[in-house]
Amino acid sequence: MGMDKYNVFAAALVEKAEYFAPGHRACQGCAEALAVRLVMKALGRDTIVAMSTGCMEIVSSPLPTTSWNVPWIHVAFENSSAVISGCAVGMKALMRKGRVEKRDINFVAMGGDGATADIGMGQLSGMMERGHKAIYVCYDNEAYMNTGIQRSSSTPWGASTTTSPAGSESIGQNTNKKNMPQIAVAHDIPYVATACSSYPFDLMEKVKKATTINGASYIHVLSVCPTGWRIPFDESIKYGRLAVNSGVFPLYEVVNGKYRMTHKPEKFLPITAYMKGQGRFRHLKDTDIERIQQKVLDDYNKILKRCEE
Repeated sequence: MGMDKYNVFAAALVEKAEYFAPGHRACQGCAEALAVRLVMKALGRDTIVAMSTGCMEIVSSPLPTTSWNVPWIHVAFENSSAVISGCAVGMKALMRKGRVEKRDINFVAMGGDGATADIGMGQLSGMMERGHKAIYVCYDNEAYMNTGIQRSSSTPWGASTTTSPAGSESIGQNTNKKNMPQIAVAHDIPYVATACSSYPFDLMEKVKKATTINGASYIHVLSVCPTGWRIPFDESIKYGRLAVNSGVFPLYEVVNGKYRMTHKPEKFLPITAYMKGQGRFRHLKDTDIERIQQKVLDDYNKILKRCEE
């Protein structure tokens, strides 16, 4: 498929340097690795990253190699937002004292859905409440994939994981996915956005916008995981687009409390288009799928209404 004029122009402006270098050990077709690469292209060289334990930390930093071409700090599951807050405050003090040259630096915390929605949620809330000029990026593959596909509070209802297995007495995951973007909005921070590596220019534009915000920013990236979702390795981009165009994962941003949908599907797809082919959902009955379809429509319409307001 050829690119339209906007995409051709946008592609010409993309940073050519790689700050998340190839040669890492991610699984084939990992959309999370692609998301990290795109985020780093948008951030550029003057960036400090604190990353929680997780897939991307493991695949990018085994001694004696690293994929990181910017200052990068590995921290425990729960600590990336707290550590990057300290980095931002510390560098500000060093600049004030003249020990470091004054310049704009992007302070960025990164974590998976487990580090964000579960283990590190308290620290993230603190970063947002204090209003540090820092960005938090959640790479959401909807389970603890690195340690064996265990459920997280970001795992969608009905998905089968190793700790919420489907069976004759179990639907699989029996709670709804935690809505982290809306939790971030509730902190009244100036910028919140959703993104997906299947829409690279939308993702990079949102990251660039976050760098201009005077305060905390939160970006929630859907990161398709072929291994955990039980899909072919070469269909990650396809499933990211299906998630967006079926309304499962709407792309929007909230700037100072005002909502804007950044991608409206030309044709709204049924939930079956997205769920078909995913091994984690193959056990679901028609009644289960109908339940999921209704929830998706309800949630999507809530966001759409806020955008229209």
